[in-house]
Amino acid sequence: MTPAPVFQRYRNPDLRELAHRNETLEVLLSHRSVRSFTSDPIDTATIETIVAAAQSAPTSSNLQAWSVVAVRDPERKARIATLAGDQAFIAQAPVFLVFLADLGRVRRLAERRGVPSEGADYLDSTLLGAIDAALAAQNAVVAAESLGWGTVYVGAVRNAPEEISDELDLPPAAFPVFGLSVGRSAVATDGTGPGIKPRLPLASVLHHDVYDAETADSGIDVYDERLGEYNREQGRTTAWTTAVLARLRDATSLKGRDTIRDSLSARGLLSK
Repeated sequence: MTPAPVFQRYRNPDLRELAHRNETLEVLLSHRSVRSFTSDPIDTATIETIVAAAQSAPTSSNLQAWSVVAVRDPERKARIATLAGDQAFIAQAPVFLVFLADLGRVRRLAERRGVPSEGADYLDSTLLGAIDAALAAQNAVVAAESLGWGTVYVGAVRNAPEEISDELDLPPAAFPVFGLSVGRSAVATDGTGPGIKPRLPLASVLHHDVYDAETADSGIDVYDERLGEYNREQGRTTAWTTAVLARLRDATSLKGRDTIRDSLSARGLLSK
């Protein structure tokens, strides 16, 4: 019998169920990243349904400072896959959704009305667009997975944001924040495939009233053990602490993203 999603999410023998359970929570708790897809196509109506769910996410001041480009053309997907870390699953999935922090819309509106839009030049506005895009994309993930599609986020579009912007013919002040591959999961014939990856213990991320670093950090060793068990099942060996520290070791570990401020400026997002 397959363990409940909440147990798989934490691998804590003392936490096998939460206080509440419904279909929405099951979808959320069962999320897994899919990096192998079948050739099943995805139609425009399904993409529109997913994006409608994305548009239903909260948005700061109703600015709706985000957009998304649905890439289905095989040759364009292949070029983006090369730019985004040579990740073959980007080309394999039937659609690659590129989520944008998009302040270009309001800039064009201001230009047509003959009014200033200097507020878009500041860092908070850039953050606003990125946050709006992230909130929308997470709604898209939940919607897609509720319909039986697999998903995986791709931050590597920020490895080459200017080249990908050119590939997508983006207007000024629109910036690719991340991508999302969507497709049917290609599960191995023996039933194995991507599992529900364990997360840090609740006590490591949930603080009550004030931040408690000692309690939060006390769960890291046991998390390394639980994630290590999962990783071995998936054929991997790297410990979480090792991977996290390597990921943020220095500028080179950012794989080109250390120049992101320059790319933002070049795209018309000054972020002062």
